[in-house]
Amino acid sequence: MALTAPPEAQALLLDLQRIDTDLQRIAHRSRTLPEQARLDELTALTASVRESLAERENALEDARLELSRVESDVALVEKRIARDEGLVQQSSSVKDIAGLEHEVASLKTRLSDLEEIELAIMEKVETIEAEVADARSTLEAHESAVAAATEARDEALGGLARERDNQTADRADVASRIPADLLALYEKQRERYGVGASHLRARVSSASGVELTGNDLASVRAAAPDAVILCPDSNAILVRTAESGL
Repeated sequence: MALTAPPEAQALLLDLQRIDTDLQRIAHRSRTLPEQARLDELTALTASVRESLAERENALEDARLELSRVESDVALVEKRIARDEGLVQQSSSVKDIAGLEHEVASLKTRLSDLEEIELAIMEKVETIEAEVADARSTLEAHESAVAAATEARDEALGGLARERDNQTADRADVASRIPADLLALYEKQRERYGVGASHLRARVSSASGVELTGNDLASVRAAAPDAVILCPDSNAILVRTAESGL
């Protein structure tokens, strides 16, 4: 048996379709938020800066350890020079003094080399310390930007959630006034074809954007006002109103 429903009940389907279209728009907007894209971009950049900072901090630790080892070597050589110079002062043996003076000369050459190395490493440490300070400053700026972007994203999502809740409440109200069998057909067609109801306005189906002509238009004109008919192009329920141009 063909489905029938009062024209005013069928007209409610247009309100329902409008709400469902808005809900689809809200869902799409939630998935494609520019605020989320910006947050993702900043998060990736921040992770890169954090990784770079960790690398520079590790390099700084290695440089400081290297400097500490050289400083220990310098201190050891200085201690040996002081010891040998003390022995020179105490010794009365020409042979021993000559040997000690030769060793002191060698140690001083070694000390000079170590001090050059020490200076180069100190400069390296200073350079890396500056790089670490810059990286930390950059990281702090990025983390602040991420926090601001997160707040903007959450605010946008909150607005969409409120809009979705309002539309959902309106949908429940409209659906409650539509006969169950007509509502079931609407839901079935919407799930299958993407659109459940189409407004026939000036002989054009809003769902397909196509004007009804020939046999299709004749069939619609011949249908009783309470007959539930489907759009031949979109398969949505074709809702006729005073604007249909029939």
